Amino acid sequence: MRNVEWEQLRTPEGEAALAAAEAAGDGDALAAAAALRRAGIAPDLAAAALTQAELRRRATAKFGADAAVMFFTRAGLEQATRAPVAARRAARLHAAGVRALADLGCGLGADAIAAARQGISVYAVEADPHTARLAEANAHALGLADRISITTGDATEADVSAVDAVFCDPARRASRTGRRVFDPASFSPPWDFVAGLAARVPRTVLKLSPGIDHALIPEGAEAEWVSVGGDVVEAAFWCGPLAGVPRRATVLPDGGELTGAADVPAEVGEIRRYVYDPDGAVVRAHLVAAFAERVGGVLADPLIAYVYADTATPTRFGRCLEVLDVMPFSLKRLRAELRRRAVGRVEILKRGSALDVAQLRRDLRLSGPEELSLVLTRAAGAPVTLLCRPVPSVNLS
Repeated sequence: MRNVEWEQLRTPEGEAALAAAEAAGDGDALAAAAALRRAGIAPDLAAAALTQAELRRRATAKFGADAAVMFFTRAGLEQATRAPVAARRAARLHAAGVRALADLGCGLGADAIAAARQGISVYAVEADPHTARLAEANAHALGLADRISITTGDATEADVSAVDAVFCDPARRASRTGRRVFDPASFSPPWDFVAGLAARVPRTVLKLSPGIDHALIPEGAEAEWVSVGGDVVEAAFWCGPLAGVPRRATVLPDGGELTGAADVPAEVGEIRRYVYDPDGAVVRAHLVAAFAERVGGVLADPLIAYVYADTATPTRFGRCLEVLDVMPFSLKRLRAELRRRAVGRVEILKRGSALDVAQLRRDLRLSGPEELSLVLTRAAGAPVTLLCRPVPSVNLS
């Protein structure tokens, strides 16, 4: 969306166009465009309104009711922090005594908004002028403009001497192509600047992608991985006085936290009656051993994050399935067993298996009224298949 189109949306005519676009719903795009033209709305304004209405509908999953009055771009929405994640981070910052926060690379303002709602004064910097204007508009729309100051500029030149904490979410997409950037030196701002922030402001939080290399965790920092609804959405490094534990896995929306030391080896043993599939945040945080200890379980392979236990323990940090049968992997034998059990639908989970799930599903040629979960993995170095059924009463995550 071009600047002129966005500015038009804030005029009375633009507000009317937005209302008409939202009333048109998310059905046929051509029909919606025709409806706005019949209402006398200029084509460019109608297109901008329809795009913004679509983005607001999509943004509801991240921002809830706030999305109805906010402004978005496609790239900005994709990269924005989910509201529950930002709210939890802001609450933790406030509890740590943070009252003035520099937000370096604020994007559309998700984290700045959450911090302001905690009573924190936010001094935000955004390199892209258009995005900065949208963030400013979002602060106004949500009644937080008095707590959020947004400057267009280079984060590396921001004055952080007057704040007591820094939050930095470096851009991890190429500005021209929009493609993901995996080399930390190509982040914006670059990693050497980002990693050096804690030396300038000890209370620093860095938001990063879930796949960030553990070797980049600053010495003494807490590394946290966050999942929402089972999807791992981010990593965060809490530096200086903000670090509470070496590693933390946080599961939202219920807010469960698993903490501990990283890379502690778990006990290895045999497959047992129940198998747990730990949440992705637990796996990313290298807290599988802590999870196994919590449920009284072991690994069947030291490198594969399935945990086996004799009892089903309620947990927020993974799914529990009852193991009905264990067999060495053989397509022919597995197909025959599923036919014998009249299984027509399967959920397929895998760790440590190179099998293509879609192809396996076709090869099984399922038919019947029953359902099962298949776990493709390795035990004692050999490929095995577990026939399982979920244990709903203990799957709290």
